Amino acid sequence: MKKYVKYFLPFFFFYTFITLSFSQTSTDEQLAFQYLQNKEFDKAVQYYEKFFNKKDGISYYGPYLLCLTKLGEYNKAEKVVKKVIKQHPQNLSYVINLGTLYSEQKETNKANDQYKKAIKQLQPNQQEIFALATEFIQLKEWDLAIETYRTGRKLLNGFYPFSGEIADVLSMKGDIEGMVIEYLSLLDLGDNQLQTVQNGLQPSFGEDKDEKKNEIIKTELLKKVQSNPEKTAYTELLIWFFIQEKNFSGAFMQSKALDKRLQENGERLMSLGDLCASNTDFKTASKCFQYVIEKGKLNPYYIAAKTQLLDVQYKEITLRFSFTATDLTELENNFISTINELGKNPNTIPLMKNLAHLQAFFIGKSKEAIQLLNEAISIKGINQQLQAECKLVLGDILLMDSEIWDASLLYSQVELDFKHEPLGNEAKFRNAKLSYYNGEFKWAQAQLDVLKGSTEKLISNDAMELSLLISDNLHENPDDSLLLFMFSRADLLSFRNRNQEAFATLDSITKKSPTTSLADDILYKKYSINMKLKKFVEAAGNLQNILDNYSYDILGDDALFHLAELNELYLNNTEKSKQLYEELLTKHPGSLYTVEARKRFRKLRGDSVN
Repeated sequence: MKKYVKYFLPFFFFYTFITLSFSQTSTDEQLAFQYLQNKEFDKAVQYYEKFFNKKDGISYYGPYLLCLTKLGEYNKAEKVVKKVIKQHPQNLSYVINLGTLYSEQKETNKANDQYKKAIKQLQPNQQEIFALATEFIQLKEWDLAIETYRTGRKLLNGFYPFSGEIADVLSMKGDIEGMVIEYLSLLDLGDNQLQTVQNGLQPSFGEDKDEKKNEIIKTELLKKVQSNPEKTAYTELLIWFFIQEKNFSGAFMQSKALDKRLQENGERLMSLGDLCASNTDFKTASKCFQYVIEKGKLNPYYIAAKTQLLDVQYKEITLRFSFTATDLTELENNFISTINELGKNPNTIPLMKNLAHLQAFFIGKSKEAIQLLNEAISIKGINQQLQAECKLVLGDILLMDSEIWDASLLYSQVELDFKHEPLGNEAKFRNAKLSYYNGEFKWAQAQLDVLKGSTEKLISNDAMELSLLISDNLHENPDDSLLLFMFSRADLLSFRNRNQEAFATLDSITKKSPTTSLADDILYKKYSINMKLKKFVEAAGNLQNILDNYSYDILGDDALFHLAELNELYLNNTEKSKQLYEELLTKHPGSLYTVEARKRFRKLRGDSVN
């Protein structure tokens, strides 16, 4: 009964709305409507029968039929429907009504006969086909809806295939394999259907992923690629699928194969390499760019590939700590040989900037780095923003070499040239930090408070953290201010890679004041220095000390996240890492690390992460 009522209620409300809104509503119609609303069908039916039997009574068909079925007067209802079918033989909805009426009475065969009759009466009219299939979908008669669409496909003789609609019904039915196959068949009509197929397949990832559906999509795509190697659309779709599940290695293999088959110039590998790099899959990104480089110097993407490859290798070393002295030397040599090959010009300034940073902060060649950056800044035609970025790096190197005022001058130039822009805010932050290093805490905090409102999240967060460090530890007591000054000096010593002196200074703070409010900050600074020195066990110990003694403080979530990261990336303790990520999500749901922690936790748990 529910299915029948669900179908006829829309008719009832539609016709009632028209009657009540656009014509003079009679008292009888008002009464009928009121009785129907109150579910007093025995009273309402008397009025609707009278209305229906009038000359233009078809507008009352829906509520009249509803009353009859609610009262169980199926014979009378059958006569009413048959009468309407006779009056309107082209309207297949009435044929469906009769079938639904039989279905309500458990007369399945008679119901199916009506449904089949409606399908046989279909005309080569796209809207009529859609309408009939929609009625079957509303009744959850999935197979009949599919049959309707397939009949329509034949009637329209290739004009419209209904593949997407059939696939959707198969999905509703739970036939995922059939749905995937039907969507893929769209590509037989032409490669221009690729976007439609992608929209329809919609693989899912993360907590709500449908593993069965994803596996079927991959399996069917692999079958298509293997059986139709000449049809590139299938390979394109497989590459798209691999990218969706972040299987960049699989995407690389298929992209390389397609590039070779179509004798392309590596453009798709360049795009994939950029995507891999942005997702920190540096290994696959390097493969993409190396593949393009091997196409030779005449390839239009040769220079870009050389530049991007070095950028990826540089990021892998500077963002992670798993490298050797040999790795650094090899990367430096690659930078130098590439710059020599391509020349020092506006296009290679990013390479010069990164090489200078590598030399100064990782290899200990600040003199060479300063000279290189001065060359870069002086190159004719240099982009103003790139020039400013070089000045910031040069300022950092000068600060490392104790040239504080020269560094401040460069920061100030960039801040002035890019006022209220991200680069200007970055320069302002560095100047504020320089003041902090010098012990000018109130001036530094005034600048940091301005930056806390920055639209750049990273700068805003950094400014907030340093501001809190100062405000939490700068007191009227001169001894407390001295401790903060000692800490800022240790911070500066660490920045200058004078790590043993930094450790000694931090220890002297603890010795001078064992209960200092800087205790957790000291441990966190020791952690960061140990990471630079690749002393991962000691770094983990620093973080664990924070969790054991200061988990309630502001660095609690930082310590949790980085200890989880240490166990995941450097200590090979996956279970411990997973436990710590989950603990962060539970104890610090509002942490800045929450999104990344959830992503990593799901990955360690075995989920595919989007």
